[in-house]
Amino acid sequence: MDLPDGAFSAFRVEPAELACEMRLAAAVKWFELGRLSQAKAAEMAGLSRADFIHELARFGVSPIQETVQELAEGLAREK
Repeated sequence: MDLPDGAFSAFRVEPAELACEMRLAAAVKWFELGRLSQAKAAEMAGLSRADFIHELARFGVSPIQETVQELAEGLAREK
């Protein structure tokens, strides 16, 4: 990925570290938008699911992306 040189200095990180952080940020956002499952987002970020859930907290994103109604409907189907 081509990035301007200033991008690295703005974040004060090495290029490889910025690339990892960008992959994680994209995975978190796409998970938040419902475009990726938790498992696929973790895979994209190169993390275990447990580590990905930990990172979701750092980004302020809930690991549960279902609404209360969706959760209730799922529980009702299991009865």
